[in-house]
Amino acid sequence: MKKVIAVVDDEPDILQLLELNLSKSGFSSVCFEDGRSLLEYLKTEEPDLIVLDLMLPDYDGFDICKIIRNQQKTKHIPIIMFTARGESMDKILGLELGADDYLDKMSSPRELIARIKAVLRRSNQPIGTTVIKLNNEITIDPQKYQVRVNDEIISVTTTEFNIIHLLAMHPGWVYSRNQILDHLWGNDKIVIDRTIDVHIRNLREKLGDAGRIIKNVRGVGYKLEL
Repeated sequence: MKKVIAVVDDEPDILQLLELNLSKSGFSSVCFEDGRSLLEYLKTEEPDLIVLDLMLPDYDGFDICKIIRNQQKTKHIPIIMFTARGESMDKILGLELGADDYLDKMSSPRELIARIKAVLRRSNQPIGTTVIKLNNEITIDPQKYQVRVNDEIISVTTTEFNIIHLLAMHPGWVYSRNQILDHLWGNDKIVIDRTIDVHIRNLREKLGDAGRIIKNVRGVGYKLEL
C-alpha cells in the first residue's frame, strides 16, 4: 500500500508540483487549498503524514496543528510545516505545537520528499516492547506509544515519545543532542540540535511535576535522574 500524504496549501501551482513529485516518489496524495477541507477529511480518513502550510485563507496553520494534536483520532499523525514564513520563532512555535519538522518553501521538492521519508521512517521504527516505569510515576509503553503519569495518559508526539523512551532505557546516562538526533533521524539527520531543546521543554511541561527527572547537563546534553 502506498503511503498517503495530505498536502494543504492555498497555491494551486505548489499543490500541483508537490502532487507530481510525491507521485514520482511512490506516494499517494490528497490536496487541499484550505484548512477546513483538511479537517473535514480527517473526520473519516487517516493519512500517513500531513504537509501543512501556515498561511491559509481560513485558518492559521498553527491553529490547524493544535486541533490535530488535541484530537485522539489524529494526534499521532506526523506533521511537516511547509511555509514561506521561515523566521526562527515560527519554527520553534511549530515544533512546540507538535509539528515533527518545519521546512521553508524555498527548499526544493526533493528535500521535502527526503524529509517526508525521514519522518515516516522515524515514526515507524521499532523501539522494543518492554514497558518502563520510572519512580512509580511515569509509565512508558512502547507498543502503544503511550506515556502515563500517575495513570493519566499524557498526549505526546512521536518525536517526544522516542526521546523520553531513549532516555528511560538507561537512566543516568547522558545523551548529547547529536546522539539524540542520531537516534531520531539516523543518516537522515537534517535538523539542528536546537530542535532537541524545544522537544525536551515540551516534554517537561506535559509531564508536569514528574518532568523534574529530565535533567540538562550543561554543555553536554540530557539525562534522566531518578
